[in-house]
Amino acid sequence: MNDTPPRPTDGLRFAFGTLTVLPVPVRRWDRAAARAGMLWASAAGAVVGVAAGAVGAALLGLGAGALTAAVATVAVPAVLTRGLHLDGLADVADGLGSGRDAEGALAVMKQSDIGPFGVVTLLLVLLGQVAVLAELYARSWPTGAWAYVVAATTARAALTLAARRGVPGARPEGLGAVVAGTVPRARAGLVVAAVAVLAAGGGALGGLGDGGATTGTALGAASWCAAAVLVGLAAAELLLRRCRRRLGGVTGDVFGALAECAATAVLLTLALG
Repeated sequence: MNDTPPRPTDGLRFAFGTLTVLPVPVRRWDRAAARAGMLWASAAGAVVGVAAGAVGAALLGLGAGALTAAVATVAVPAVLTRGLHLDGLADVADGLGSGRDAEGALAVMKQSDIGPFGVVTLLLVLLGQVAVLAELYARSWPTGAWAYVVAATTARAALTLAARRGVPGARPEGLGAVVAGTVPRARAGLVVAAVAVLAAGGGALGGLGDGGATTGTALGAASWCAAAVLVGLAAAELLLRRCRRRLGGVTGDVFGALAECAATAVLLTLALG
């Protein structure tokens, strides 16, 4: 085991190397590097979100409709993550829906195929994300693009929270075992605060409108963005608690499911605003 304290680049490499397909080699695979990586997870999410929002906004600028832009926006993170989060969502749905004990549910999740619970969950989540984004893009391109940036960043902040101390791994191997319980609670709280502040700042600067907001509407947009972050993290926390009761802890699949759960909850909240 490497006892050398990780450098900032080790954390960034871990975050981008494990959470995206970007060609960033992971130089250290130990719990110290995992802790640093999980603290940088939101940065990886922000990059994915910006890329997805940019594609959607570009399509709108080229004359595409809001639905087309929404589909493309949802497709970009699937490509940039190799579909790992969606795969994790499907596996967790199959495992929790199997009705088996923890060992049996984990065995179901480890299978390569997708069962009926996973298929239905994937369809509902993806359709929900596309439908909500289409509505947001129909309002304005900054609204849809910024909404996805907030959703993607919050989704990775949910991973930071799930890696906090006190949350065990469900298996002795895999990504879940490496990152489980590595992040100090205080630092996880700082990440949440930073994401909420940045989301609010973007909303206040016109991320949820056409750039011509008054002071009152700007403050309202900022508050709604911050609230969306908290709602997304709360939804992920509820799923995390369910997984801890049924599975005994977290796995790589659980992290993927938490990310998709948080992102969907953020988008739904922003659409209601």
